[in-house]
Amino acid sequence: MCYSAQIYAEFKLFQRQFGAVMDIETYVATFWPGEKKQPRAKAPRAMIRELEEIGPPELRAALLAQDQADIAALEEELFALRRRVGDAQRALKVKVTKKAQEDVRIGTNKGKAARRRLDILKGLASDNDRVFPGMYAPVMVWEGGQRVVKPMRYQCRPCGKPAFYDRKFPGTYNARRDSLEGFWSGQFGVSHGLMVATRFYENVQGPDGKNRVLEFPPRDGEPMLVACLWSRWTDPAGKEPDLLSFAAITDEPEPEVAAAGHDRTIINIKPEHIDAWLNPEPGNLAALQAIFDDKRHPYYEHRIAA
Repeated sequence: MCYSAQIYAEFKLFQRQFGAVMDIETYVATFWPGEKKQPRAKAPRAMIRELEEIGPPELRAALLAQDQADIAALEEELFALRRRVGDAQRALKVKVTKKAQEDVRIGTNKGKAARRRLDILKGLASDNDRVFPGMYAPVMVWEGGQRVVKPMRYQCRPCGKPAFYDRKFPGTYNARRDSLEGFWSGQFGVSHGLMVATRFYENVQGPDGKNRVLEFPPRDGEPMLVACLWSRWTDPAGKEPDLLSFAAITDEPEPEVAAAGHDRTIINIKPEHIDAWLNPEPGNLAALQAIFDDKRHPYYEHRIAA
């Protein structure tokens, strides 16, 4: 289902390789809510870092200030967790108790997670360009006769659906090809996008029955042009801001992906079909299906993700 992907998170990659332009107004509205008291949109670190370098001055200042606040909060959390673990370890030397054991286990695990988040904020992590459902990613669309990059949430909420749709259908970051003309009929043939990815990740059950995360990079090393559907959701009550969100389209698995234990593969379209996909001919769904039939088939290697 492409539960995660390593992507082109920075606009400059779209600009250099595809001649796209940035929808700067949408970037600002997404990552700088102004006076509205709402949390910053989650996004790959590489995406935030680039905005801190090239965004408008007010956006750069807001993002940098939020970074400093987040770093301070995480360092404070880590200090408290280290103290919790240290106190529990000293207590265990006197007497073994379930509470002290749990304090060590929980404090250690939470500390690892907090350290991981801190490393990401400081740019020390190796996967700064990985996107998960619920996070924002750059998506290339067709607008005003040109390719445009907009930030969108990786979980599609179709226009006209209630906000609780996200909870009712948590898997809407994936759009199955066999449901495009049914469930996704409001988007298919209407609003198309591309996410550019270098590898995708899937949850697969191993022979021992335990879940493992597999990483699937294409052997040829070429970036994947992942066909997507997107929608602009508007709150009918006018209380929530507009939401741009998208879903990656998946098809039956490539043989090597099926052999690794997963039942879906993203649709990786050919470069010559980019504009036809982004700017579809109204009503000609057969032409879009033909693009899928002519998709690229690089050999997807797999390994257990780090």
